[in-house]
Amino acid sequence: MIHESAARGFARAAEEYERGRPLHSPAAVARLVRELAIRPRTRVLDLAAGTGKLTRRLVETGAFVVAVEPVDEMRAALAASLPEAEALAGTAEAIPLTDSSVDAVTVGQAFHWFDGDAALAEIHRVLRPQGRLGLVWNARDEGVRWVAALTEIMEPYRGDAPAYRTGSWRSAFERADLFTPLENARFRLEHELDADGVVARVLSVSFIAALPDDERMQVAARVRELLAGDPATRGRDRVAIPYRTDVFWCERL
Repeated sequence: MIHESAARGFARAAEEYERGRPLHSPAAVARLVRELAIRPRTRVLDLAAGTGKLTRRLVETGAFVVAVEPVDEMRAALAASLPEAEALAGTAEAIPLTDSSVDAVTVGQAFHWFDGDAALAEIHRVLRPQGRLGLVWNARDEGVRWVAALTEIMEPYRGDAPAYRTGSWRSAFERADLFTPLENARFRLEHELDADGVVARVLSVSFIAALPDDERMQVAARVRELLAGDPATRGRDRVAIPYRTDVFWCERL
């Protein structure tokens, strides 16, 4: 079962997602690849793959990548840009693969959306013994004033949509005895965009994308006003959104 906000929002926002979201940093992906022992011909499941932001980096390793994505529009964008990956419909709670069929599982920007208990059971099922699970999130650095202001524009619309930063996604790992304890590393990333790109970044957020058109346009206008008025962004053709990239990994027991 996919959260309504994700189902409706991401179905409308594939173009904005692809334009406004960063790829994961090479350093973060290198650490993920190392910790998950991904190499050429490794069979990797990229779960909730979206438009393929992380999938693209995995394909570059020479691994055989299966990308599972429940939202048709996002999966179509992935399949069009990454024919090297096998794109399948499915969810974290009902993975369309056989038991012990992959060497590693990755999840980019998505585990907080899952029913954690059901997802971990399914991930455990499809992983081979000693296979590894890796989670990655690019989180905006809200220590920067204008980036915090972007969040202030968006948050009133969140409703019950889950957020990575709350950390509530960890509880499933604490309850389960299917994996070793999570380990983690942190990296820095800057994503340079023009004003249209920053607007796309905001409109790619699920609960913003799911708004009626007039409200979405109001949000876009507020983002443009912020960029035109904040001293850090005013008059600039392009600005860099700073992120921290959090990488987590564990091993199947």
